[in-house]
Amino acid sequence: MAFIDEIKIYAEAGRGGNGVVRWHRQKFKPKGGPAGGDAGHGGDFYVRAVRDAHILSKYKAKKEFIAGRGEDGGSSSLHGKNGEDFILNLPVGSIITNLGMDQKWQLTKEGEKILLLKGGFGGFGNEHFKSSVNTTPRESNLGGDGEKGDFKIELELFADIGFVGLPNAGKSSLLNALTNAEAKVGDYPFTTLDPNLGDFYGYIIADIPGLIEGASEGKGLGVKFLRHIKRTKMLVHLVSFENPNILKSYKEIRKELAKYDKNLGLTGEDSLSEKEEIIILTKSDVIDDPKVIVKKVADFKKISKNVFTLSLFDDKMVKKFSDALVKILKKAK
Repeated sequence: MAFIDEIKIYAEAGRGGNGVVRWHRQKFKPKGGPAGGDAGHGGDFYVRAVRDAHILSKYKAKKEFIAGRGEDGGSSSLHGKNGEDFILNLPVGSIITNLGMDQKWQLTKEGEKILLLKGGFGGFGNEHFKSSVNTTPRESNLGGDGEKGDFKIELELFADIGFVGLPNAGKSSLLNALTNAEAKVGDYPFTTLDPNLGDFYGYIIADIPGLIEGASEGKGLGVKFLRHIKRTKMLVHLVSFENPNILKSYKEIRKELAKYDKNLGLTGEDSLSEKEEIIILTKSDVIDDPKVIVKKVADFKKISKNVFTLSLFDDKMVKKFSDALVKILKKAK
């Protein structure tokens, strides 16, 4: 199933039930008085955060959601039941925009619930209108409409680690080696067209599709996926030894992250260029001379204290990195 991180829906809170005109019918009391009950209110419309980044895919076919209608009032002064609330589950990190009113809400933690639309009021039955001067009222109210609107829902992934790098740097392969993500892997650019997620000892890893020069302006897969990195706690930057100038390739991506920060005015925790970074020099098996690897690692050590070399064909190297990553994550908590 394709990863979906943006949808538009129509939502409507429930309509209130109608009040009714009814009368007490008792033996020897032909004029027993009004007994029409009030109606129930329409159901409210909520959104709730769940830890399921793929749940928007379930709403691909159905994009109209309506809360329950309030029950009409009953005879013998019975009050109608309120309509059933509607709760739409959305991934943690969702941004909900009411397109008609330009209101925004954000779901930032699992279980968080936000009221978007209020249900309509229930109508009054004729008993409500009884008074000393109106002992036999024949009036009642219709229920009110619930609030309604068109909404845009955008997902910004919440992950502990974001894999970044140029296309074919080995991000999906490493994700598969560390987790059970089963991400698609291919020997050509942009194999990953959507972010892949994996569970690494309880930490969530997001494999962000390959970035290229100009990504911050929308080139390649563009800003559509840069926004997902914004919510990650830490970046793992993969740079392949297949690149003729490996340091230049690294700086190319760093420049795009800094541009994205500047374009959106991101600072602090949201800033991509300021996040803690681990550098992995991948596909080391293509280098015949070990001295070349040692020199390149030394160059990158000037940039980050956490630099690793990796060949995904070497299980020992993958295990060594996996153990080191666990320690880094625990220390970062």
